Amino acid sequence: MKTMILLSFDTEEFDVPREHGVEYDTLKEGMSVSVEGTRRILDVLKQNGVHATFFCTGNFVRHAPEMVRRILDEGHEVACHGVDHWQPQATDVSESKRIVEETTGLQARGYRQPRMFPVSDTAIREAGYLYNSSLNPAFIPGRYMHLTDPRTCFIKEGVLQIPASVTPWVRFPLFWLSLHNLPQWLYHWMVRRVLRKDGYFVTYFHPWEFYDLKEHPELKMPFIIRNHSGRQMSERLDRLIKMLKQRGHQFTTFTPFAEEKMKQLNS
Repeated sequence: MKTMILLSFDTEEFDVPREHGVEYDTLKEGMSVSVEGTRRILDVLKQNGVHATFFCTGNFVRHAPEMVRRILDEGHEVACHGVDHWQPQATDVSESKRIVEETTGLQARGYRQPRMFPVSDTAIREAGYLYNSSLNPAFIPGRYMHLTDPRTCFIKEGVLQIPASVTPWVRFPLFWLSLHNLPQWLYHWMVRRVLRKDGYFVTYFHPWEFYDLKEHPELKMPFIIRNHSGRQMSERLDRLIKMLKQRGHQFTTFTPFAEEKMKQLNS
């Protein structure tokens, strides 16, 4: 059985400057940044002939319908990522599903909470999702403390939980910041280690990482976010995909993976 690669992108209005005290119009300037970043991501995926899952906020779906259409037309999956990324509400689990489904005409099968924060498992189940990918099972000071949570897929309240991949022993996170800042050979080595152990690899990025943040000091982005952002991040993603393809790994979207994994875990 081939090892599976699940690339995902939290496709939201760019609001990170607000976390650093910058007054910022997320629905005007922030959407412009995210649309440009999404375009660059889609170009890399198309050039490599692979598919991914885009977890979209309701705001992104409403304000960038042309990008959502391109995502779908090029064979990718659209899942839910709340409504307003800056101000998540308890009702977002169901409301974001309604927005995505009414806009695309397709069933939304998966959910990811903004910033990978906790979300009600009951609400996820009642909304009718197949999977939830809101867990980063690592310790990241000030953000996550999930060292006792399962590291790999598990079922909770009838919904498949798909955590982001971390290394087997020290649970080093292999999400977006890692690809920004690690030497790429080291990141690739750790990804291969996860694949040997788990048989699949789950990671996530954001469109605004692929925007040239280094050219905008007024946004006050920390170095670890600016580092290798923009076109350099596109190149890093391209090299990661090419390395995985050369080793024979198969790229898939979350829904078919979740359907198969549910069968395995329930058998």
